[in-house]
Amino acid sequence: MDYSIKSDSPEKLSTDCLLLGFHPKRKLGVAATAFDEALGGLVTRLLKRDDPEGKPGDILIVNHLPEGKIERLILVGLGKKDELTPSLYRKSLAAAANALKATGAKQATSVLHEAEVKDHPLEWKIRQTVEILESALYRYTRTKSEKEQGKPPKLEKLQFLLEPETDVAVVETGIKQARAIANGMKLARDLGNLPGNICTPAYLAEQAEKLGKEHKKLKVKILGEAELEELGMGSFLSVSKGSREPAKLIIIEYHGASAKVKPHVLVGKGLTFDAGGISIKPAGGMDEMKYDMCGGAAVIATLGVAAELELPLNVIGLVPASENLPDGAANKPGDIVTSMAGTTIEILNTDAEGRLILCDALTYAKRYDPVAVIDTATLTGACITALGRHPSGLMGNDDALCESLIKAGETTHDRVWRLPLWEDYQEQLKSNFADVANIGGPDGGAITAGCFLSRFAKDFKWAHIDIAGTAWKTGNEKGSTGRPVPLLSQYLIDQAQ
Repeated sequence: MDYSIKSDSPEKLSTDCLLLGFHPKRKLGVAATAFDEALGGLVTRLLKRDDPEGKPGDILIVNHLPEGKIERLILVGLGKKDELTPSLYRKSLAAAANALKATGAKQATSVLHEAEVKDHPLEWKIRQTVEILESALYRYTRTKSEKEQGKPPKLEKLQFLLEPETDVAVVETGIKQARAIANGMKLARDLGNLPGNICTPAYLAEQAEKLGKEHKKLKVKILGEAELEELGMGSFLSVSKGSREPAKLIIIEYHGASAKVKPHVLVGKGLTFDAGGISIKPAGGMDEMKYDMCGGAAVIATLGVAAELELPLNVIGLVPASENLPDGAANKPGDIVTSMAGTTIEILNTDAEGRLILCDALTYAKRYDPVAVIDTATLTGACITALGRHPSGLMGNDDALCESLIKAGETTHDRVWRLPLWEDYQEQLKSNFADVANIGGPDGGAITAGCFLSRFAKDFKWAHIDIAGTAWKTGNEKGSTGRPVPLLSQYLIDQAQ
């Protein structure tokens, strides 16, 4: 998709499709009013005739205009002027994007950004438009025959109509950031949607290497099982024992600053399929466990965003990748393994494997002397029970780091909600036979998982993002969402500024 900025007057504009916003009682913004006047009051007449309520997401499509250079018109409800929140604005944009895609237009012009969203500047509104449109245009085609793929959307170009006095540089920066994040989300969605028989740990490693070849400032290294054993990653390796697919530790280094500048480290769970091991999951919905690598996919994609934007930072991505399957060699409940940190772990449930691979990756992260470490993982169903599927769960040992992530989440609408990591919860992880148990019982499962990881993150600022409820959608809309690529990318953008 090509995005551009234009300052044409309504009388001169030529476009396949024009997107205008309206509020209840047929109230129009300044730009929409100007177009209404240029069209001889057509917009007002159409709204009066069809009388849409103007709620956020209401759509009125006019496929033919009687004369002039504007071929189609999409009128988009924005709700009451003084009640337009970021969520409602995004809802309107999503409805507009789907309507635009359905028209078959090759080129479109939008003035929806003229709507006022409290405390959110023009560049934010345009960024949201780009990211939401790119998400609407996303298609998964890798494992579909050409006949089943359907026709791709025709839309090739979107231009934003701005006032001549607008600070174009700021808007162009917003578009650049949005495009990079959208590219990252597409990569993460493609990886997440692939089945486990294609997207294996080795395949995930190959995609990281492919990304590294596309960007000069990315350096990719893959550690195999022999190297992981030399490092003493007994916890990580115990998970892969039940699989024929060897484990990989994917290391991606982005160097955008001096070698003396400490890096930010992102760690992503890369379980390419999780059957639960000996503690096998129920059959219903187990196909969705191909999404257990979405944290790893997001980290790989976010390193790509950093490289595309050439952020003046150093960033390290660590993705421990494995499968978790039942086998004669697989972990058994009651087994005790030794982590890279030397901590012994009693495995009471082999389906609590994400923390077993992440803890060794967190220990490995220490060697980079990081500014901060952020891990992201589809870690616990308990997080979905606690928070639903709107925010991701957030825990951490540093308030400033957590606040930075909360702020980045609000900016991108890839939001998080912080949960406590009180010492009280650590009591649930006590073991009679090892230093720590890998589960803490049925109460507070998302929190005790965070508490487990916190034991391996005492030497640096650390935050944990549980994306079990946000990494993919289920039901008729089943598919990867690309989260938390926007959140992690915005965090890095903020750090760069």
